[in-house]
Amino acid sequence: MHEYSIAYDIYTTARRAAIENDAKEVKCVSVDVGKLAMVNPEQVEFLFNVIIEDDPLFSGAQLSCREAEARTRCSCGYEGDERFVCPRCGKLPEIVAGMEIVVTNIEIEVDEE
Repeated sequence: MHEYSIAYDIYTTARRAAIENDAKEVKCVSVDVGKLAMVNPEQVEFLFNVIIEDDPLFSGAQLSCREAEARTRCSCGYEGDERFVCPRCGKLPEIVAGMEIVVTNIEIEVDEE
């Protein structure tokens, strides 16, 4: 169940950023999940909610997962989304995006001074 470690990493990343910015509350954590990441975003969201349950900094936080498209590149110059066979030359293209899981935004509430 690698979804738990992914959810935990998202939590620690958001928590660290919130503390570094003197947040009083984390509102939303946005994450891009590549189509080829072999991760179930619904499970990550469920586990994230379990992890944040006892952390008052995350009392109303939401996790927003967005699916990121796969992108490939071939030595012949092709760039696109074909993962198995280059439509130009028939070679196996290199995957350049779509396997990553990236925290893209952390929405926090801070005290006005």
